[in-house]
Amino acid sequence: MMVSALIEREQARAEFPIRNGVFIVVVGPSGAGKDTVIGYAAERLSPEEGVDFVRRVITRPCDGSSEIHDTLADAAFDEAEASGAFALTWQAHGLKYGLPANVDEAIANGHVAIANGSRGVIPTLRERYANVAVVEITASPEILAERLASRGRESRGEVLVRLARAAAVKLAGPGVVSIDNSGPREIAGERFMAIVRKAIAHSDVSGAV
Repeated sequence: MMVSALIEREQARAEFPIRNGVFIVVVGPSGAGKDTVIGYAAERLSPEEGVDFVRRVITRPCDGSSEIHDTLADAAFDEAEASGAFALTWQAHGLKYGLPANVDEAIANGHVAIANGSRGVIPTLRERYANVAVVEITASPEILAERLASRGRESRGEVLVRLARAAAVKLAGPGVVSIDNSGPREIAGERFMAIVRKAIAHSDVSGAV
């Protein structure tokens, strides 16, 4: 029994990291415009280019003012997680987030997967996927405050806490690129497109090996 369990663990470990494709995780403070930049790329890429824009599952209603996502109640999310519905899950700001299990298949098939993520999940992503690009979307404190206030979700105090938290976090490790989205959407969008194009080229080479 113990030997069997050990073998199963070794087999599971051997499957990771998943190779061939590239996972692009887009992170950054609320209000920086992560969804805006991702949307810019989605408008300009065709399905034939092998880029999958991952739709997250969140325990929060989709209100139309932020990213389009699938919604599950807490209990339903836990059931889905237990049944293996997610490749990856995490918690932030009192909510649960999940990436669908088919992301693993997409990466294994040489696709580029793009998802809005969280800084805290980056180490787990690097363990799960061989090729991870971290794109940090930033903006000036003034722009962030203005965008957060316009949402009307949080009080001024809560907005200030978010900004302080964002300023305190510094990303490190391989494959990290920072894009300032304080200006016109096209500027940040084109910088992001260059990263995506590079990932597509890498996936094409990896899949041919």
